[in-house]
Amino acid sequence: METVAIFVDVQNIYYTTRQYFSRHFNYGSFWTEVTRDRQVVKATAFAIDRDDEKQRLFQNILRSIGFEVKLKPFIRRRDGSTKGDWDVGITLDILDCAPHADVVVLASGDGDFDLLIHKIREQHRVSVEVYGVAELTARSLIQAASKFLPITDRLLLAANKA
Repeated sequence: METVAIFVDVQNIYYTTRQYFSRHFNYGSFWTEVTRDRQVVKATAFAIDRDDEKQRLFQNILRSIGFEVKLKPFIRRRDGSTKGDWDVGITLDILDCAPHADVVVLASGDGDFDLLIHKIREQHRVSVEVYGVAELTARSLIQAASKFLPITDRLLLAANKA
């Protein structure tokens, strides 16, 4: 059975699906798709901790699906700017895990990961599947992946009817 390591850039997926589709990502459908006929060796969702009850409920849903949830505090600087990304943490975890998986799945549209994807494909001969909103995913990331799978209706929760 093929082994898979799954990494989700929660903030990127949240904002891109909300911006493009005005809908939320369906983590359950995503899990079903990426784990079908595969053995999971690692599954991590990287998120920002805003110390909010709704966020805690969401994080518990991710855990119940099968993800380890890694949290980083949300930081608002004095000048009003904010900080809260996991690029380095995601990179380190993928570098650690790539030698132990046949497939690495990355859910993110962030082009900063393109060099990482090239490196692990070359160094570890691992297949890399990238999931992202096609229109908002960096071309360089799409080109670096072994396979790009656009987020479409199949991976979105139903739209809220007001």
